[in-house]
Amino acid sequence: MENKSGAIVFAILAMAIVLQVRPGLAQLPTIPGLFPPGSTIDIAKCWSSLFKVQGCVEEIYKSIFSGQFAHVGAECCKTFSAVNTNCWPHMFRLNPFFPPLLKNKCERIATAPSATHK
Repeated sequence: MENKSGAIVFAILAMAIVLQVRPGLAQLPTIPGLFPPGSTIDIAKCWSSLFKVQGCVEEIYKSIFSGQFAHVGAECCKTFSAVNTNCWPHMFRLNPFFPPLLKNKCERIATAPSATHK
């Protein structure tokens, strides 16, 4: 049952983000307190680079819900690290501590010696 409720929460959050990110659907009502209307940050621009990397958004959400950063690959980390930090509070309203933790993990991935250089 616990797994099923986690999947439902994930689906709701993913739908909220997708509805907020896609310009054609921006007129739909927002979830109160999650994505306030009239924000000076363009949430679509904040998420757009992450959507360009195949599987990146899914990797990030797996990390959010599992609490483990092993799901995030190097390419996703590189892209996430390039996102403007002013976007973070708008992208991760429910977990403001997640972006700095992920960035720290991504910095360690970027500075770690490659397995091919052993």
